[in-house]
Amino acid sequence: MIGRIRGILVEKAPGKALVECAGLGYEVDIPYTTFFHLPETGQEVILHTHFAVREDAQSLFGFNSLLDRDLFRLLIKVNGVGPRLAIGILSGLDAQQFIRCVEARDTNSLVKLPGVGKKTAERLLIEMTDRIGQLEGQFVPLSSDTTGSLPAGTATSRATAHPRDEAEEALIALGYKPQEAARAIGKVAEDGMSSEVLIRLALRNMIPA
Repeated sequence: MIGRIRGILVEKAPGKALVECAGLGYEVDIPYTTFFHLPETGQEVILHTHFAVREDAQSLFGFNSLLDRDLFRLLIKVNGVGPRLAIGILSGLDAQQFIRCVEARDTNSLVKLPGVGKKTAERLLIEMTDRIGQLEGQFVPLSSDTTGSLPAGTATSRATAHPRDEAEEALIALGYKPQEAARAIGKVAEDGMSSEVLIRLALRNMIPA
């Protein structure tokens, strides 16, 4: 099991990171909540990881925090929730926000996540209510400004003349319909915004904290 990786961030894009460690380049699937915390390329990065092996694929999933990684491991134990859906959930809500949804029995926020219907949301609330107790000691109450500003190191990962198009493509890749992605980006777009800022603001608009 690969539980942690430390190396140089070679490339980053919404949902993906390439980390070089001891001469090897590891392709890591990441949720958007982790992407927003990545440093600039060329800098050192540490990701808490989960290595998934199937008959037809091997995937490495990475997370900025141990809490997010451990919650991911609990999510994939829920009936009907695989790694890709779990990544989608943690792209719209970080671990602390998800835990708050479970504690508040908030299905409305969960069904706004791509791939999460009403039945899946209800199943998540039922099955995760008992399991989040396993995260005791890691859950820290959110400060009032946690969702109000971007973390350091969220400058655009690559030069692009069309950050709005890149942001829309990222939301579509996450599972939103093209019309939904375009509408969400259009509501928050302002001149000079990077694709990362557009994605984060759009997600916050679609899935209230």
